[in-house]
Amino acid sequence: MKRALISQKLWEELELLVPAAQPSPKGGRPRLDDRAAFNGILFVLMTGIPWEELPQELGFGSGMTCWRRLRQWQREGVWDRLHQALLCRLRQYDQIDWSRASVDGASVAKPPGGQETGPNPTDRGKLGSKRHILTDARGVPLAILVSGANRHDSMLFEQLLDAVPAVPGLQGRPRKRPDNLHADKGYDYAKCRAALRQRGIQARIARRGMHSSQRLGRHRWVVERTHAWLAGFGKLRIRFERQLGTHLALLKLACAVICLRCMERFC
Repeated sequence: MKRALISQKLWEELELLVPAAQPSPKGGRPRLDDRAAFNGILFVLMTGIPWEELPQELGFGSGMTCWRRLRQWQREGVWDRLHQALLCRLRQYDQIDWSRASVDGASVAKPPGGQETGPNPTDRGKLGSKRHILTDARGVPLAILVSGANRHDSMLFEQLLDAVPAVPGLQGRPRKRPDNLHADKGYDYAKCRAALRQRGIQARIARRGMHSSQRLGRHRWVVERTHAWLAGFGKLRIRFERQLGTHLALLKLACAVICLRCMERFC
């Protein structure tokens, strides 16, 4: 029995971004349909099952074929373009709130080995990685990066700011800078505030020993919710992928799905 996971809206966006497949001069078996492969990738992302255990009766091809297609599209930049295309759709409806942005990092457990992993100081030194996200005032993910669990949040702050793509969709120039940026006390460093000044962003960073986390959390909670949304994808609760590119591909796809859900809710 086949189960269609991908919505028509998401497929219409993706279909325009996937490069046309070139037939092999040696012949061989027909290539798995892109839509079926994408359904298989989504099934694994949402359920968290190992790739090799993807049920054949679903009609999505083998798990390893879907895994190879995920990696191929990552190398070709498909997931970045899909995320940006859905951000553009949201901005066309004026549903990206640039007035306030929030940033935060969250540690993720990782089986031994893999790129961008390190001993997690909050989990008895067990190996793990950390995802860093920047969201708008509603929790729409604008940028995401990955580092080892031992990297301090502030170390990737500037890189995360610059990872926000220029989003067109309304009259005028594409936009990529929020008016204000909220962050917790882990970002209370002069270099973080200087990075915001250089980019014309107003700092709303909690000061250590001065501000209550409860009071400032009334704006920052949206980024915590977005982390919870990401953890709702079974394949992202624990980082199973050793290679950074594969893990990032799954994260970018999850961000695209969250953007689509926001479109269905607000647009």
